[in-house]
Amino acid sequence: MNYAELHCKSNFSFLQGASSAEQLVRRAVRLGYTALAITDRNTLAGVVRGHGASADAELQYIVAAELTFGDAPPCVVWIRNRSAYASLCRLLTLGRRQASKGNCCLSFEDLVSHGDEFILGVIPDWNRLSTGTASDHHRVHAAACLIDARDLQRYYEMFGERCYLLAELHRGSTDQQRLDLLQELSLQTGVPLVATGDVYYHDPSHSRLQDVLTATAHGCTVHDIGPYQFSNAQRHMRPLEDIAKLFQQIPQALERTLEIADICGFSLAELRYEYPEELAPTNVTPIAYLKQLAWTGARQRYSQGIPRKVINLLQHELELIGELNYEAYFLTVWDLVRFARSQGILCQGRGSAANSVVCFCLGVTSVDPDTTQLLFERFISRERAEAPDIDVDFEHERREEVLQYLYKKYGRDRAGMTGVVTTYRLRSAVREVGKALGFPADLVDAVAKNLDGRIAEGDLALRCREVGIDPDELAGERFMELVEMLRGMPRHLSQHVGGMVITQGLLSELVPIENATMDGRTVIQWNKDDLDELGILKVDCLSLGMLSAIHKCFDMLRQHKNEEWTLATIPVDDSKVYDMICQADTVGVFQIESRAQMSMLPRLKPRCFYDLVIEVAIVRPGPIQGNMVHPYLKRRDGLEEPSYPNDAIREVLDRTLGVPLFQEQAMRLAVVAAGFTPGEADQLRRAMGAWRRPGVIEKFRQKLIKGMLARDLSMEFAEQVFTQIRGFGEYGFPESHAASFALLVYVSAWLKCHHPAVFAAAVINSQPMGFYSVSDLVTDARRHEVIVLPVDVNLSDWNCTLEKTEDGTNDMNKKLALRLGLKIVRGIRQDDVLRIVKNRGERLYGSVEDLRRRGRVGRSVIMKLADADAFSSFQRDRRSALWEALAQERNSCEHPLFDLISASDDDIPELPLMQPAKQVEMDYRTAGLSLKGHPLMFWREQLDAQSVVTAIQLPTLDNNCYVRVAGIVLLRQRPSTAKGITFVTLEDETGTINLVLKQYIWQRYYSVGRRSNAWLVHGKLERKGLVIHVVAHRLEDLSATLGKYNPKPRDFR
Repeated sequence: MNYAELHCKSNFSFLQGASSAEQLVRRAVRLGYTALAITDRNTLAGVVRGHGASADAELQYIVAAELTFGDAPPCVVWIRNRSAYASLCRLLTLGRRQASKGNCCLSFEDLVSHGDEFILGVIPDWNRLSTGTASDHHRVHAAACLIDARDLQRYYEMFGERCYLLAELHRGSTDQQRLDLLQELSLQTGVPLVATGDVYYHDPSHSRLQDVLTATAHGCTVHDIGPYQFSNAQRHMRPLEDIAKLFQQIPQALERTLEIADICGFSLAELRYEYPEELAPTNVTPIAYLKQLAWTGARQRYSQGIPRKVINLLQHELELIGELNYEAYFLTVWDLVRFARSQGILCQGRGSAANSVVCFCLGVTSVDPDTTQLLFERFISRERAEAPDIDVDFEHERREEVLQYLYKKYGRDRAGMTGVVTTYRLRSAVREVGKALGFPADLVDAVAKNLDGRIAEGDLALRCREVGIDPDELAGERFMELVEMLRGMPRHLSQHVGGMVITQGLLSELVPIENATMDGRTVIQWNKDDLDELGILKVDCLSLGMLSAIHKCFDMLRQHKNEEWTLATIPVDDSKVYDMICQADTVGVFQIESRAQMSMLPRLKPRCFYDLVIEVAIVRPGPIQGNMVHPYLKRRDGLEEPSYPNDAIREVLDRTLGVPLFQEQAMRLAVVAAGFTPGEADQLRRAMGAWRRPGVIEKFRQKLIKGMLARDLSMEFAEQVFTQIRGFGEYGFPESHAASFALLVYVSAWLKCHHPAVFAAAVINSQPMGFYSVSDLVTDARRHEVIVLPVDVNLSDWNCTLEKTEDGTNDMNKKLALRLGLKIVRGIRQDDVLRIVKNRGERLYGSVEDLRRRGRVGRSVIMKLADADAFSSFQRDRRSALWEALAQERNSCEHPLFDLISASDDDIPELPLMQPAKQVEMDYRTAGLSLKGHPLMFWREQLDAQSVVTAIQLPTLDNNCYVRVAGIVLLRQRPSTAKGITFVTLEDETGTINLVLKQYIWQRYYSVGRRSNAWLVHGKLERKGLVIHVVAHRLEDLSATLGKYNPKPRDFR
């Protein structure tokens, strides 16, 4: 017997399917199905997953979807050709665009107007009482029943022979009665029956997960989903013999599954993507216009003459771009960058695109190809059937202008944001499963909060035991099993950080488009992996906080110093900048501010721009996993001589002392050492990712080693190269990408070195970004002798500002102080602050009462400002200001009569001054930082009595000595390459302390490490050059001692 399953949901029906497309396809193949249609509800979000899995398994895949309507029974649509597919995409776009995010609103008339070529299967169950289409669980509700002849006749009149009635039986007690009614409906209307499974999960083991999803969809527990629960666990894919037995009375219904499969031969492989071509002038082809722009740009870039190397590369790239028809794509990116620069928006191309001379000449990237070893095939190659991917970073606060430019230029029917599949992570899976199983809310919350996001195997059971859930009992075992099943499943569609898809024709005929959560945006139903699978191009318009910060620096230097700077005019090779970098004095500096980078800087000791390129690339999983870091450092320090098997390999690796640190080098090794073509080398790099099948990796390994042995290279060298390239499959930087980032590294370091107040203000004003909190940035600025002034309602704006001090001979060279902005005050709204600043004008507020009247703010705002000690210019201490704030009536806008009443200073009693320790505590509670002191300074006497040393004392101690340190937690990190080690940065009143917590120590003191933000640490001091760590042996919680300072560390970034 042969059978095609034509009604089957995957987990891309979101809360209505409990198996992935890959699981469904594998099960269909094992059971011997002829074809499979995955019919997700009102979406094609998972269609590419099904297409790819079926292609790998050599199973026929039928493109299809289940559709629901407000005024008609639901149906399944099977696609037979490209035209029908375009109609389905348009129909789904219509339904999604006229509904709120995540919903679809269609009528029967919408189906009729789009369905000329659809093959339809009418679902016989319909809940007429349901007014919405929010969930197809309504058709298994107690109020649901079989459709009548009039409902079915309505379909038949419109779609005729293309219309079928789904016969779905699930081994229930009423199967025979149901089958009789279906046969009668079929006879009455002439609509033939077709056998389908109405599958929700691939295997019976997932029925419990289906119940959890149903409970989640309806906001109840699994015990309360009765009306929506399937009557049994038979919504799985059945063996052929079971299907034959189930439908033995209507064998023709089984035959029709094959008839429909034969008709529906359309494949996503037939899709042909076309990029917009209107950017070329009339009567000029896109490739001719691209050549014109590229050569013009080359002459501008190289005003003294274009180097022969660049000429050759430019000719080669333009030839390949034209051959592969990518010229319109390059023109679009050029236009995007042109628009941004015309609007004064800083931008820079990066990633593999920076391997392109064309991109450099078009002004998209900033890396000079004459100074780097480019490999264009890392970007585009004949052998690689994948689209090029150009990433352009824009200022994060102005990126939206660029996106809206694209929408306006191409229209929402031709442009859309790339989708992102948001999946259940561990914490969200714990919460959903716990809620669905009816566990107490406080218990579920305790488990979720007890997880740190990067949990090792067995840790979930441990965390469950800590809060009272026994994994060995049935309830606990089932809870953990369901959490693991739900973890990683799609939760909903969201939008990519910046990927835009633009088409020559209608994008809505290629993929459905829906509303995004953010106003003014629309998003397609596919993610970047789906686009790559089908060879569809996207432009990544990414946001980068450091570009915003740099632009603000330039603006402030122009305003306060009358200095004009651009990325291109910052002085190069400044020794003071490199001195600062070598000391790891890089808080806030782009890319080199993490613990790992700061530990590497004193060891690598960058002294030139190319050293920064190496620094950016070396602290990545690729070089670390490929065992390349330590050999490079040894050779750089002269402890080991570089060795090269031959001159060709020397040419590839000479710049990095015989160690491949960049992706291009790993690929070139495959070319010169094993005889790969450049395209094959890139295929090898991509195949090395952990998500690839082991068989594919082994095939490349054999080819690589065979090629090297044939060229008289040793087996040891061949294995070493394979290990290195496999490391890059995990995650490694191309040299071009590292060079693009290194430019921003240097510029941001130069600004920090020479203009620390300006740099600190710009970075704080650009938050959120980077690794460090505002408190950390302020502490670092003061360490650089920046005068930091407190928030003040008369002197502060929303953002941090700069004020001239008395130092300096003239107005332009006076030292600048940093005035903190009111944005750091917790709970205060920007609108209120902007109104305060606007109404302040040139006349400062004279009192709290004056602020209330002229500033037009209410008592709650005044109290927040008083709490934050923002009234010092009124000669009001914190307690007096609070007392006066409490005396204020509500905003005069609300109670204008009270404007006639004014408060009197005589009404304010003499209040005792707040103690310094309490002042600091209040600062931390209201603003997250204090300029008056550090919490530990008030406890230093007690800490000294326990022999607790300060951060500033650590460099004076002997290596490997036993120490006690204490501080507030600034940062917790556990990189994927750290083998379970957690890195923590503490801060005391003298500086920062770097901690190393081995996995067993983290587990032993988990409750302190995870929940407390103030620690006393016992451990061993370790010194490597200028880098000092404390390897923790024991943690103690200091939270109760220090009070409610409520610091907010940046955890596990």
